[in-house]
Amino acid sequence: MDAYTGFAAVYELFMDNIPYQEWAEYIQKILKHHGITDGLMLDLGCGTGSLTRIMSEKGYDMIGVDNAGEMLAVALEKERERPRNILYLLQDMCEFELYGTVNAVISICDCMNYVVEPEDLLQVFQLVNNYLEPKGIFIFDMNTLYKYKEILGATTIAENREEGSFIWENFYNEEEKINEYDLSIFIPEGELYRKYEEVHYQRAYTIEEVVELIERSGLKLLHIYDAFTFEKPKANSDRIYFVVQEKGK
Repeated sequence: MDAYTGFAAVYELFMDNIPYQEWAEYIQKILKHHGITDGLMLDLGCGTGSLTRIMSEKGYDMIGVDNAGEMLAVALEKERERPRNILYLLQDMCEFELYGTVNAVISICDCMNYVVEPEDLLQVFQLVNNYLEPKGIFIFDMNTLYKYKEILGATTIAENREEGSFIWENFYNEEEKINEYDLSIFIPEGELYRKYEEVHYQRAYTIEEVVELIERSGLKLLHIYDAFTFEKPKANSDRIYFVVQEKGK
């Protein structure tokens, strides 16, 4: 089943704990460190466009790519209400196409973990390298192997609000390194609730596996950070950031 179909309707309701503004400031610091203060930027896996819009407000010309039409519909509604001149494209990140090159590419909220086949992730990296300007920067985050094994594991997350409710069950397969998210979403319709069910899959990659794919793609690895810091990842880091650079087509 496609991810973020029924969930798109209540995504921002249940994701209101994500500090997008702080995340954007962190990304902007990394970009500024590498001399990118404006220009054209791609948000790969942009979802409902929350981060895309913040980066636009910070002075970047934004393109958003996502393969979930329902999520992009929310992003486009925001664009209609408060235009930022953002171009949204309904595309699979493994096959995305742009009209030209961009100064930077960003991908956050573990979008890369949704690419469960290493060869597909390699293809994403190759496409990014192809569409980056010379010395352009690609910043992406990933959930770590530690997070899937020790934090998510077989946990169940549930939340109940007047606007809707969800049950989020996790099942991690250590042999395949795949985490399955089973989502049950309940959205009120009058005195009754409509139930939506979705299944999401994410892959746990080791740092070594990601570095190998980066090198094979033609990109140049610059930094690996423990999330929202400029320190090296720790054994118990649950999210890490990769900063890579275009180094030739």
